[in-house]
Amino acid sequence: MATLSQIVLIAAVITAGLIAGLFYAYTCSVMPGLGRADARTYVTGMREINIAILNGWFALSFGGAPLLAAVAAALHFRSELRPALPWIIAGFALLLVMLIVTMAINVPLNNALEAGFDGDSTDFEALRAKFEGVWERWNLVRTLAAIGGFGALVGGLIVHVRA
Repeated sequence: MATLSQIVLIAAVITAGLIAGLFYAYTCSVMPGLGRADARTYVTGMREINIAILNGWFALSFGGAPLLAAVAAALHFRSELRPALPWIIAGFALLLVMLIVTMAINVPLNNALEAGFDGDSTDFEALRAKFEGVWERWNLVRTLAAIGGFGALVGGLIVHVRA
């Protein structure tokens, strides 16, 4: 029978995998696809994506992954579970980087994109130029952090199961 510490760690692994996969999809398909579009389509597409992503499923993985990793770390301070703790702490730290980058950089860029949109009078080229390169670079950072966090939590789960 699974213990609470194991259940929480498995939930952390699943949510971290979901958010890492989401950001990976942006990196290798969504942004390159939008990058092929004209400026109006690019800006409009990003605005619609930014609206659509604000939903419970996204919130569950985005906020849930670091939260569950923190709870899993707290539950692994017991001596028999401690061997998994460094992996779980590393996973939490990387997921925290993902969260901070998103909230400090990507979200403000999304908000600036929205604020710069003024219907048909929008200078789509200028708005895209201010957004695209910076957003994509920081998306890569949060993607790598999320993938690293996921991998570290998987490592923690492996150590946990073997303990």
